[in-house]
Order: sequence, then structure tokens, then C-alpha cells
Amino acid sequence: MSEGRHAFITGGGSGIGLAAAHALAATGAKLTLAGRNLEKVSAAADEFEFAHAVACDVTDEASVDAAFDAARDRYGAVDILINNAGQAPSAPFKRTTLEFWNKVLATNLTGAFLCTHAALPDMLDRKWGRIVNVGSVCSLRGYAYVSAYVASKHGLLGFTRALAHETAKQGVTVNCVCPGYVDTPIIAESVERIREKTSLSAEEAHASLIQFNPMGRIIAPEEVASAIAYLCTDAAASINGAALPITGGEI
Repeated sequence: MSEGRHAFITGGGSGIGLAAAHALAATGAKLTLAGRNLEKVSAAADEFEFAHAVACDVTDEASVDAAFDAARDRYGAVDILINNAGQAPSAPFKRTTLEFWNKVLATNLTGAFLCTHAALPDMLDRKWGRIVNVGSVCSLRGYAYVSAYVASKHGLLGFTRALAHETAKQGVTVNCVCPGYVDTPIIAESVERIREKTSLSAEEAHASLIQFNPMGRIIAPEEVASAIAYLCTDAAASINGAALPITGGEI
């Protein structure tokens, strides 16, 4: 249980972030939902009794620091951090510009660094903390046309493993969930991009995304959220530095 714990969730307005919010709220956690679109995360926060929303651009240090200050003002020290904010654009490597590359890594990797940097002092002071990074099956294997995304998610897993060693004796665990394709707005965007760039129908584009999952289906956000919630409990105190595939057997 996370009764009375304060959870800070980036990308908390939809998809895995919102599902994680519901899973943690069910265990008694108080929530700070963070996102660039304050209206969106505010609407999500309205679904809970103990939750509030903060505007946060995870690529900007000042924005991150301000968001954490607002979170502490509302619910006190942060006990749980879910680094979920991310983006998954695709492009052949020959059309992957430096600007494209830097934008993906800034959100998916540097964003987790900045938020962890802001949250960790609270956890170390209290000698208890849970950090769960939302990686991807792309943390564990490569795919064509998403070199920047794959690099960012591999980097996120490396960051997870390194930090887990640093905090292991201080009551803080750091883990990474690695889902395959999940039913989120990012998937809808991917289907639309495939449809626009190929002769495939929406149904065929959708099928192309799930071909690697032995179960032959898209993963539900709630399936990932339940794993996240478990990793935030006392029962998971010995799970540290782990990469948890949620892929239907692909990995």
C-alpha cells in the first residue's frame, strides 16, 4: 500500500500516466499530476479526491523545479516519482536531424534526469522512495525508423540501473517498466502516421504495430499501471534496478 504517500507523475493527463494515477490512488496515495498542458492534467486531477495538477515541461529545469515546489506546497515531500512523460516520433535515420534527435532525448531521457534530480533529495532525507521510469520494449531491443527513440529508452534503462546502485542502501528503489505497444494517444498517432505514409488502412497499420506481440494485441494502460503500483509498495522493496518487460512475450 501507498497510504499517505505523495506520488508525482509526469505525463499524468492520459495513457499510462493517468492509469498509474488511478492505480496509486487506489492504494491511498496523494497525487501530483504534471504535464505541459495544464488544462488536460487539471481535468485528469478532477477524477481524484486527493490530487492536483501542475504545469511542467520536463525538458526545462526551471519548469521542473517550479512544479516540484508547487507539489511540495500542496502535499509535502515527494515519496514516489513516475517518470512517464515521453514522445515517440519516427523517421528513417537519414532524415533524423540533430534537432529531431535532441528533442526526443530531451523529453525521454533528460526529462527523467531533471525530475529525478528534483525528487530524490526528499526521498533520501526520509530514507524511503520509489522511482519508476516508464521505458519501453525499445529499452531492450531495437526497431527500424526510431533510432532516437530507441537510444533514449536504452539510455533511460541505463540511468535506472546506475541510480539503483547509488540509492540501494538508502531506502530508495529505482526500476523501469518496459511495455510494448500500449493503447495510448501515442499509438493512435503512430497508426495515423503509418496510414499517411503507406497504402495501409487504419486496421492494417494497427496490425503492423502488434505483429511482434505473441498475444497479438495492444497492451492496456492498466496492465502497465498495476506493475508500476506494485513497484511502489513496501512489498517490492527488494526489486531494484529491474527492467520489467510487459510485452506479451516478445521479450
